[in-house]
Amino acid sequence: MADPGDLTADDAADLKEIRTGCRELDAVTHHVRYFAAMMRDLRGDQLPAWMERALADDLPALHSLIIGLSRDIDAVTAGLSTPWSSGQVEGQVTRTKLLKRQGYGRANLDFLRKRVLLTP
Repeated sequence: MADPGDLTADDAADLKEIRTGCRELDAVTHHVRYFAAMMRDLRGDQLPAWMERALADDLPALHSLIIGLSRDIDAVTAGLSTPWSSGQVEGQVTRTKLLKRQGYGRANLDFLRKRVLLTP
C-alpha cells in the first residue's frame, strides 16, 4: 500500500520477488497503482479506460469494484477530476453522530444543539 518510492531496498526486492511469483498479484498491483495515480493527479477522464483494462484481466475482486464504480460513473469521475472534497462536511457529520451517541438517546434536540455548538 505504500508508495513504491518510499520502500527500502530490501522491501522493494521482496515485493518484486512476490509479484514475480504471482501473476494475479502483479496485475492487481499495477491496476491499483494506476488508480491511485488517477486519484492523486485528478485524472478522472482516464477512468473508463482503466476500467476496461482491469476488466480484461481475470481479477474478480477488481471486477466487483468496477461494477460498484460503474453504478454511478458520473459521480466517481467528478470525484476523481475535481479538487473539491466533502471531507470537512463528512467530519462534522461524524462528530455530530458521535455526540448524539454519547447521549445514549437521552438527549433531546436542544441539548444536542448545545453540545454541537459548544464542543470543540
